[in-house]
Amino acid sequence: MTDEAARDQEAVSKFVESFAAQLVEAGMQRMPARVFAALLSSDDGALTSADLGEQLRISPAAVSGAVRYLAQTHMVSREREPGSRRERYRVQGNQWYEALTNREAVLKRWEVALREGVVSLGAETPAGLRLAETLAFFEFVDGEIAAMMERWRTYREARFGETR
Repeated sequence: MTDEAARDQEAVSKFVESFAAQLVEAGMQRMPARVFAALLSSDDGALTSADLGEQLRISPAAVSGAVRYLAQTHMVSREREPGSRRERYRVQGNQWYEALTNREAVLKRWEVALREGVVSLGAETPAGLRLAETLAFFEFVDGEIAAMMERWRTYREARFGETR
């Protein structure tokens, strides 16, 4: 096992900023992207607010806002340090699975709203047809995500074992 302290901290910092930039380019807010990349690059996948602030050179308020966003999107979880009031923020190995699975609930809400829109606008109007096509797309994506997640569970278990 690699000793985290023995790592080239400049290389780690370079990775964190590079990966965070990729996440920002994909649509994530900058500070949550940096915090997520820092957590992902730590060996135990967990850091305190102070650790994150020191590593990323950001304020406690910036850490708090980033963690709030990441928790809402199911990318990180909060946990208490035993015997302390300090919180640690943790990224799981399956955070992508959890985040994508939780997006299914959003898709379902969009589908309901789109169905209502089709009825409200009229299924045969140009706007109603556009909404119907959008609805069909989200229904298709929803089914594909469910099938893909099942394939991922099988693949993950074969590659990494039951759970880590």
